[in-house]
Amino acid sequence: MNPSTETADNCPQCAKPPALCICDRVEAVDTRLRVVILQHPQEDDALLGTARLVTLTLPRAEIRIGLSWPSLAGALGVPRAAHERWAVLAVTKLPEAVLAVAQREQVALVDRHGALLDRRKHRLEGILVLDGSWSQAKTLWWRNPWLLKLPRLALVPREPSMYGRLRREPRRDRVSTLEAIADALPALGEPEAARDSLRRLLRTLLQRARDAREPPAG
Repeated sequence: MNPSTETADNCPQCAKPPALCICDRVEAVDTRLRVVILQHPQEDDALLGTARLVTLTLPRAEIRIGLSWPSLAGALGVPRAAHERWAVLAVTKLPEAVLAVAQREQVALVDRHGALLDRRKHRLEGILVLDGSWSQAKTLWWRNPWLLKLPRLALVPREPSMYGRLRREPRRDRVSTLEAIADALPALGEPEAARDSLRRLLRTLLQRARDAREPPAG
């Protein structure tokens, strides 16, 4: 069975074809932080995309689909928003001293110039994550200049991406939306259970995708 052909009867919850549906493995975990995923409208990896898996696992996570929003408040769907209370999870070049912090603590909070910020003083309300291919994520970044006003959350993933041969990442330290969120949350004080639940769900999806691609025995 080729899972790429199963689109008509996708699950209304996880949006995956029946062979890949992972709803039976969802274990929700509450977090203090909100997670808002800004998804490029042409993100079309319906089979292996992970944004929906995040919202199934984290009650305080949501997806906003679009190319641009007028402001942080517009992206969050609220009248006002404090820029210093939100950080964007972004791939960014780091000065050596900041990189050392990120490697030790998994994340480092920096300003737009790459200077290290004190995460305890900022007490973030939430994080923004750009979702799509790497080129689509770049488009979202440049189409929303207000992102430059936000602190940036630089992440050093704990492990390489779980995708293996199913999907190639441009570099070893690049991971999926779900994997990045899963690593960032515990580093920001959220329960390790959030990471465990997210990664378990992705592991299930990838195994079912591999099983669906294998020809029947005999």
